[in-house]
Amino acid sequence: MKQYFCDFFEEFQLSKSDDERLYLSYVVACVLNALLSSTTVVLNAITIQALRKTSLLQKPLKTLLLSLAVSDLGSGLLCQPFTVALCAKWLQQNNPNVNCTAYTVFAIILTLFSFASFFGVMLISVDRFMAIYLHLRYQELVTYNRVVVVVISVWIFSAFLSLITTCIPANIILVVFAVIGILCMVPTAVVNYKIYVAVRRHRNQIHALQVQPAGQNSEMTDLLSVKKSAHGTFYVYVVSLLCFLPQACSCLAMAMSGENTIVEQAVKGLTIYTSSAVFLNSSLNPIIYCWKMRHIRHAIIDLLQNTFTRRS
Repeated sequence: MKQYFCDFFEEFQLSKSDDERLYLSYVVACVLNALLSSTTVVLNAITIQALRKTSLLQKPLKTLLLSLAVSDLGSGLLCQPFTVALCAKWLQQNNPNVNCTAYTVFAIILTLFSFASFFGVMLISVDRFMAIYLHLRYQELVTYNRVVVVVISVWIFSAFLSLITTCIPANIILVVFAVIGILCMVPTAVVNYKIYVAVRRHRNQIHALQVQPAGQNSEMTDLLSVKKSAHGTFYVYVVSLLCFLPQACSCLAMAMSGENTIVEQAVKGLTIYTSSAVFLNSSLNPIIYCWKMRHIRHAIIDLLQNTFTRRS
């Protein structure tokens, strides 16, 4: 049963007949992921601590951001170091193949954290969509307990997807995962477009509220807060799309590459780079939080100031 992905990963083992450019791709991937691993861990660890400390974010959004940060942290702690170790092993052309168990563990943790991160971005977009469209009913319908149940369900589903990689042929798994990714991106794109339209409409409402009695200032403040958080989650979605979509395309290409040696080598190099792009996304998410979400930025600044003050 475990042999499926073992055979797939063994195809990445370099041989003397492989092109030098493919060898260079592996070297670049090794160096890039080694650097990204440390930045991913540090940035997401700081973000998780800042999210835990801040009380200004709505609990549902805070829970979803924490889930995404945990999945990104797992990617930096486990997936990227594992990738670096495998790339280093594949570069040693005369060495025996990696143990099958190692490949199986790598496939499971890679799928788990990739899908948890991917679905996490979707949930955040849906949450901001509901905050804008439900508005006053949002707190009534989107409760903390319900969000926790959804987050746990997403992690269980991601774990299920990661476990089936051990019992289904790799080519089928690649196609299924690529299709899931593309199909999920379409409705998320629609949701973000609707968020954009709603934000524009609310902007006009805010201008109208500015000339209304002072009693309506709280409503204007709420609209501004939702608008700013929606902007932040939109950037998270766009960056995730740019990082995940090439990986989905490379999975399809890998599954359909056939026996053509030149095409196979090109697809291998592409897969190595697109996998690094997915890992890069885990480093970029905390930067986007800090850049576009004021409450998180202030919490991170306070956390760093307190840390440096205690050390000095």
